[in-house]
Amino acid sequence: MELNVDIEKKLGDMTLRCRFNTGEGRFALLGASGCGKTTTLRLIAGIMTPDRGRITLGDRVLFDSKKKINIPARKRNIGYLFQDHALFPNMTAYQNIMCRAKDRDYAESLIEKFDLQGVKDRYPSKLSGGESQRTAIARMLSTKPEMILLDEPFCSLDNYLKTVAEREIAEVLDEFEGPAMLVSHDRNEVYRFADTIGVMEAGSVTAVLSKKEFFDLPGSAYSARLTGCKNISALQTEGGTVRACDWGITLGTAESLSLSGDMRYAGYRAHFFDFVSAEDAAADDDAHIIECETVRVTEDAFSMIVLFRSKGNTSSSRDSMMTWITGTEKWHEIKDEVTSGRFFLRWKKDKLMFFDR
Repeated sequence: MELNVDIEKKLGDMTLRCRFNTGEGRFALLGASGCGKTTTLRLIAGIMTPDRGRITLGDRVLFDSKKKINIPARKRNIGYLFQDHALFPNMTAYQNIMCRAKDRDYAESLIEKFDLQGVKDRYPSKLSGGESQRTAIARMLSTKPEMILLDEPFCSLDNYLKTVAEREIAEVLDEFEGPAMLVSHDRNEVYRFADTIGVMEAGSVTAVLSKKEFFDLPGSAYSARLTGCKNISALQTEGGTVRACDWGITLGTAESLSLSGDMRYAGYRAHFFDFVSAEDAAADDDAHIIECETVRVTEDAFSMIVLFRSKGNTSSSRDSMMTWITGTEKWHEIKDEVTSGRFFLRWKKDKLMFFDR
């Protein structure tokens, strides 16, 4: 069963335009906060109504503006897990689950499955974050939905509860036979969840790619940033020579870089750089070595994040500061040279990404 969406909705100064097919696997919509992801789910679920277009789930038409079809939300048979769980505050956990249950015995089994026996008589205000989410999941499944929609389901949880909740939802989806759709601004959540990813930018779905395609070859600088690429530069081509003007680095000729078409941006992932000692850099005239000026070093849980500029770079753009990420074990070998303010990195030509927008 597939979900097909082709709709428009005016939202203040922005018009939301969504056209995509989820396929039969797990689909994720990835985009920055405020780009229209939650509104898209609400339009699919029937909580909001598009201005025009068509939504189908399998062979069922849920909405068709031309034919004046608009199936009410309660009859669409779509399970919706809200960001804030949206439990009824005047009902106990048990009542929340049972209020929409199609099969009471099945709903009772969900209470046991999600370990809610001990809290089923509590009201939502007395539930922990994890208990509240498990209650919301059980309520969603109690309707025996044909499709599941997940609206940033982990955004309000701490790291431990997020890990637990992801595992529980993964188990639910492994058993669920219908399509599932997640919206998120977190590329890691999307990577773990989805088979296919749609990119949403300013109210429009600009690309739909397989997970591997999306992370290996994002189609735009915006998409690359969503995948976590921290180094993006505008390109300038003059006399066949290609320069990353924000980084202050000459990349090579268009021919040597195998550039085709009018590429406007380059991207390079922070963990692809290799450290080169000053001695090796002096003995090597490799054009792929950057002399770097340290700006800031930040310690992460299991890595070091080094912000730097290429030596002599006069660009004042926000992208002129580059990022290199290295493991803590390697860091102990090289930290003195890096923190001295001047060091060398080698970049790999085959790891460069190019974008026409």
